[in-house]
Amino acid sequence: MAGGSVLAAMSPPAEAKDSSELPPPKRALTGRDAAGKSVFKSFDVTSKVVEIDSNPGLTFYELYMTEGVPQLTGLEPDPMLKGTVAFPGPGGTMFRLISYPPKRPEGWKSPAGVTFKSALEEMSEKVPRMGDHFDLSAPGMHTSDTIDYGVVVRGEMTLELDDGQSVHLRQGDCIVQNGTRHRWRNPLPEPCLMAFISVGGKRG
Repeated sequence: MAGGSVLAAMSPPAEAKDSSELPPPKRALTGRDAAGKSVFKSFDVTSKVVEIDSNPGLTFYELYMTEGVPQLTGLEPDPMLKGTVAFPGPGGTMFRLISYPPKRPEGWKSPAGVTFKSALEEMSEKVPRMGDHFDLSAPGMHTSDTIDYGVVVRGEMTLELDDGQSVHLRQGDCIVQNGTRHRWRNPLPEPCLMAFISVGGKRG
């Protein structure tokens, strides 16, 4: 999806770590006080953490978003208290971390009653309209009208494009998605944590 491909990572082998065993990342949010001096407004886990039950281990840490040109008064309320969006509109930004579950072991099955359609519906309910960006004919493939800057923070990830083109990303590797169709696959028996900054654009 934002980047981050969500269901594509529906993919732990046995004995794999669960992402819930890892400490949640903290976010330091700065601003200004009444005297105009810079201060920390908070340093804690973001107020908006989204867990996708249909794909256990898939977690969105929604960190910050902007619309238009930020005013930078330092007095702005935390935008994540209002909720989140799948991707920003033109000129807007979205900053998120996504923890992808490990590669699923052979024979692994989705939770009872979960279908691809119901999984997309859950995503769209928790991250508004996120499921709308996915290709129903190719699970995991999705496209958004954004430029996405992505960094592998922990673990490894495979980025797949059209016609099976792919690249293997290791910790510290970066990607730039220019509004292109893609999906993510975690190749390892441990979670992968990725950071994404999405910038809203217009389809040419």
